[in-house]
Amino acid sequence: MGDVDRVRWRCRRGLLELDLILTGFLETRYGRLDADQRRQFDELLEVGDNDLLDLAMGRREPEPRYRMMVEMLRAG
Repeated sequence: MGDVDRVRWRCRRGLLELDLILTGFLETRYGRLDADQRRQFDELLEVGDNDLLDLAMGRREPEPRYRMMVEMLRAG
């Protein structure tokens, strides 16, 4: 399984809204991320579904180190 396939699998979550946000991001932006940004995205995928959805929807602010990645998620 390649890196993108592994990340695609990890983007499948228990919440449909979050699935749509993450897979949309994967399809449109993931390929343009550098190695550090990909690592940050991978770390964000460790966050629980409800918390990650709150971050992506702007209902919660991210830690400073994840701010840029969450802003990219929010932008689509």
